[in-house]
Amino acid sequence: MGSLLQNEVVILRGLEPEDLEFLYQCENNPQIWTVSNTLVPYTRYVLKQYIADSQLDIYTTKQLRLIIASAEKPEIPVGAIDLFDFDPYHQRAGVGILIHQESDRGKGFAFYALTLLMEYCFQHLHLHQLYCNITADNSKSIALFEKAGFKKCGIKKDWIKTANGWLDERMFQAVKPIDIPHAPFK
Repeated sequence: MGSLLQNEVVILRGLEPEDLEFLYQCENNPQIWTVSNTLVPYTRYVLKQYIADSQLDIYTTKQLRLIIASAEKPEIPVGAIDLFDFDPYHQRAGVGILIHQESDRGKGFAFYALTLLMEYCFQHLHLHQLYCNITADNSKSIALFEKAGFKKCGIKKDWIKTANGWLDERMFQAVKPIDIPHAPFK
């Protein structure tokens, strides 16, 4: 483990120009638009600009997107983890995570990426809390964040409009100090 944002399972790395097609696939997948709050597709041009601007400081942009890659194959992205609504005064930020391919889910990438990001946020960015919003029907994400130590702190009723009606959104937060769990390696 030579890097601050690396453990035995995952590496969290900044965006590279080579990640353009991966981002294009993720951002233009209508199956995740409900959870990403997206309504229209992104162009490659917009995503190229986003990648170019990703070198800007989190204190300027108030957000940070990191690519999740397997420690065994760091050049191949399996997902992304985001900090958003970064608020240095109140020392908090929102967290979002995506493991893109179904075949990469259930392998621990999300859990190890989330706990690694939590360590970074609490120890290096000196945040007091992280929060996330998860639709009530997303049991896998709820289980992930609860396993990482997030606690349910509220429900927003009929918050997310879908083609089939309305979904409640659950709010979770992890407040420092928190013991960040480390699952045993397989």
